[in-house]
Amino acid sequence: MSDRAKADPPSAPSARVPRWQLLAGALLLVGILASPAWGPRLLSQLAFFRVRKIEVLGARYTPPSEILSRLHVDTSRSIWDPLGPLALRVQSHPQVERVAVTRRLPGTLVVELVERRPVGLMQTPSGLRAVDERGVLLPLDPSRTPVDAPVVRATPRDTAVYHLLGRMQREAPRLYARLSSLGRVGSDEVVLHLNELPVRAMTSVTLARLSDIEPVERDLARRQLHAAELDLRYRDQVIARLP
Repeated sequence: MSDRAKADPPSAPSARVPRWQLLAGALLLVGILASPAWGPRLLSQLAFFRVRKIEVLGARYTPPSEILSRLHVDTSRSIWDPLGPLALRVQSHPQVERVAVTRRLPGTLVVELVERRPVGLMQTPSGLRAVDERGVLLPLDPSRTPVDAPVVRATPRDTAVYHLLGRMQREAPRLYARLSSLGRVGSDEVVLHLNELPVRAMTSVTLARLSDIEPVERDLARRQLHAAELDLRYRDQVIARLP
């Protein structure tokens, strides 16, 4: 028989994986992930899911190193280990108001913080200290961490003062940015210094009432007058005292 007439040798069978096997593998993985009873426990044994990276989000005033220290997680841990204890450890930091710890496959833990924001700076025997809306001192050193907040002359028990500052910071940021200091006067009055302009009001003053000073300031500027003080203590009136 000539070479031309010889039959070609049979080719080797393809090593393709049947579709049903791929589907079965995918369903098995979904079943493992969806089973809260034994899925994470099984996956935590795999080196593929060891913690390789930790992301800390929302930390403006809290050093990330302090968050990592409280987490106490290293590369021997699996991201499938329970997250609740991690969140509780971070939550115990006095600067942290809320925290959520989530997973990002295959090896990242994401720690998202909501911090207690400083609303004022209180004078203490050790110098200026940041204070939050509750009137609680925060673990911030203003000499190391810049805090753009007014000086507050009030005691921690003056909760109305700190609540007012918190509302201004959230809802009236332009007005809050003008505020250099705020202090209680007597039992139910406060004096706010807005760009060095004293504004006298009751401790129960609302943001809407504070906004009443704006048209008065515009009118004074139009007439090239400068007020020594604005007084909001009298209902429906803004009294501008001139020098």
